[in-house]
Amino acid sequence: MGNLNSELFAAIDSVADGAEEHELAASVQELMRQYRSRVDPRDQVLASDTDVVAYAAYRLPATFSAARSAFESTASSMPGFAPDTHLDVGGGMGAAVWAASSAWPSLRSTTVLEQSTPAIRLGRRIARRSTAPAVRGSEWERFRLTGAVPDGPRVDLATMSYVLNELPPQVQEDVVRSLARRAGTVVLVEPGTPEGYERIIAARAVLTSEGKSVAAPCPHGHACPITPGEDWCHFSERLNRSGIQRRLKFGTLGFEDEKYSFVAATSEPVERPVGRVLRHPHKRKGLVSLNLCTDAPGIEERLVSKRQGRTYRAARKTEWGDGWPPPEEAGH
Repeated sequence: MGNLNSELFAAIDSVADGAEEHELAASVQELMRQYRSRVDPRDQVLASDTDVVAYAAYRLPATFSAARSAFESTASSMPGFAPDTHLDVGGGMGAAVWAASSAWPSLRSTTVLEQSTPAIRLGRRIARRSTAPAVRGSEWERFRLTGAVPDGPRVDLATMSYVLNELPPQVQEDVVRSLARRAGTVVLVEPGTPEGYERIIAARAVLTSEGKSVAAPCPHGHACPITPGEDWCHFSERLNRSGIQRRLKFGTLGFEDEKYSFVAATSEPVERPVGRVLRHPHKRKGLVSLNLCTDAPGIEERLVSKRQGRTYRAARKTEWGDGWPPPEEAGH
C-alpha cells in the first residue's frame, strides 16, 4: 500500500488543476459565509462540481489530517484491533475513509453515507486513485442525515467527522446511539472549539450509556475532569499547505494547524495510557512541564527534570496529544 497522505493530496491537486481557480475562490468565499452564518453548508454550498472541488482543495487536507490523528490515537489504545468493515456517516469527499485506512490497513470494505450528489461523485473519483482496498473499493450511498442511521449489517468500525455540528441536539443523540448499536467501535471527530468539545462530551455519554468503553483520548472511563466553561479538551495537527491551498486561503504560511476534539468508544479490549498530554509541553533547559489528563482521574502538571535521564529524554520528544508515559517508559 502506498503512502495515503501523498496519494490523497496528489488526487486533490489533480482535480483542482482542472478547475478555474477564480471559480474555486468564489466557492470558498461562499462556503466561509455559510459557516459563519451557521447554515448547513452541505445544502447551500456543496451543490455543484465546482463547489465540491473548492471544498476539497480548501478543507479536505485538514479534515483528513485531524481524522487520521484521532484514529491513530485510537489505534494506539487498541493494539489488537484490526477492523475489516467500516461505515462512514456524512462522509463528504472521503476524508475519514482515507484516514481510517491509514490508521487501520486491515480494512477491506467501506460504506459511505453522504447527502450531496456532487460530493459523492468527487469522493468516488478521488478514491479510485488509492492503493488501499477499502478506499479504492468504497461504496457510496446518498443519504440525508435527519435521524438515526438506518439498520444494516453490523460493522467493525463507524466514523463520523465534522458532522455533529450540522445536526440539532436531539438528532445528534439519535445518530450517535444508532452508531453505537451498529458498530463495535465508534470514533467521532469535531472542530476543536469549546462548542465542538461539548458535542463530543455529550456523544461520549451516549456511547458509554450503550455499554461502550472509552478508548481515546481519555486515559480513563470516568467523567471528564475539565470544568465546563473554563477549558476544553482538544488537540492540534499541523499540515503543510499545497500551492492551491495557500492561494484559496490567501495565506502566506506554508502550513496550518487544524484543531479538533474527538472520542473513540468500543466493545473491544483497550489499553489506555496512564495519561494524555493536553497542551503543548513547556520545554525549557533541563525541565519539561506536561499538562496531563490522568487515570486518577484528574488534570495535573507533571514536571520532568534532566536528572530523570531516560524519562527526561522521552519528555523532550513528547508532543501535545501523546500518551504519557511512552510505552517504553511505562515499566520504569
